[in-house]
Amino acid sequence: MPATDPSAPARARLASEPPPDGVDHAYPGARRPDRHRWLESHGLRLSVWEWGDESAPPLLCAHGGFDFAGTFDGLAPLLADAGWRVVSWDQRGHGDSAHPTLYSWEADVRDAVAVMATLGTRPMPVLGHSKGGALILQLAESCPHMVSAVVNLDGLPSSRSWPDVPEHHRARMRLKETTSWLDHRRAAGGKTRRPGTLEELAERRGKMNPRLDPAWLRYLVPIGAERSADGWRWKIDPTLRMGGFGPWRPEWSMWRLPSLGMPTLCVLGREIEVMGWGTLPEDVVPNLPPGGRFVGLEGVGHFVHIEQPRAIADLVLEHLS
Repeated sequence: MPATDPSAPARARLASEPPPDGVDHAYPGARRPDRHRWLESHGLRLSVWEWGDESAPPLLCAHGGFDFAGTFDGLAPLLADAGWRVVSWDQRGHGDSAHPTLYSWEADVRDAVAVMATLGTRPMPVLGHSKGGALILQLAESCPHMVSAVVNLDGLPSSRSWPDVPEHHRARMRLKETTSWLDHRRAAGGKTRRPGTLEELAERRGKMNPRLDPAWLRYLVPIGAERSADGWRWKIDPTLRMGGFGPWRPEWSMWRLPSLGMPTLCVLGREIEVMGWGTLPEDVVPNLPPGGRFVGLEGVGHFVHIEQPRAIADLVLEHLS
């Protein structure tokens, strides 16, 4: 059900709104969403964004970890202009969505289902980048009646780093992973993100996204951060840590790929970088489902949809046609 919250943090503007606080908010080819709404998912407020005609067929997009729906500002308009209603949401703990007390991978899947439930009852295509790509693999496997096609953008964690051990050892490793996550959450409960100027936040993000245009990173700050008296802060829950969104290991996701029964496109950037999974084509191709397609992009890093939005849009539109 839709929900509004007057105490919600200031959100990034829609396409028709003026720049916040006089900040120059533009980047070539990028376009802010046409609509915004709040959605309540199992008691948690989610921020949902849409590009394109509201009567067009929906295409659900899941962003990566430590990102937010605004990172689709380059790709989504291309898909919307081609006739799709592109819908994304700030995942729990990211962007303008609320921060829960605890996180779990299953809760992220439930949030995705909650967003889909507002878009009709017919199966729809889903697209995900990085963490979002791994998320839609689980969504498509567990709710195949809701998904008509899958597009995975560099969200294919390699199984090479997950040791081939007996199942009882795997169970102990899951216990260790869960305990580690809870210990981290307990220690990080009172933390806040370090403030900085708009330029400083862009520079910090640039250390993790070294291939991306600095102008793009500056464009993202007023969308994914909020300004307070002592500077800008990213709106990412400070209790989140790299590689973990609750007790979950990325390598578990590759196990789901072979079982998918809907048309599946997997895109991998071949340039290895900090935020990527280190996955190689030979890790993906043997796990493709029947009829699945793999595309490896040379000279492109982990953020394939930001580096090459037009090329990715063409691949997606071809796949969905």
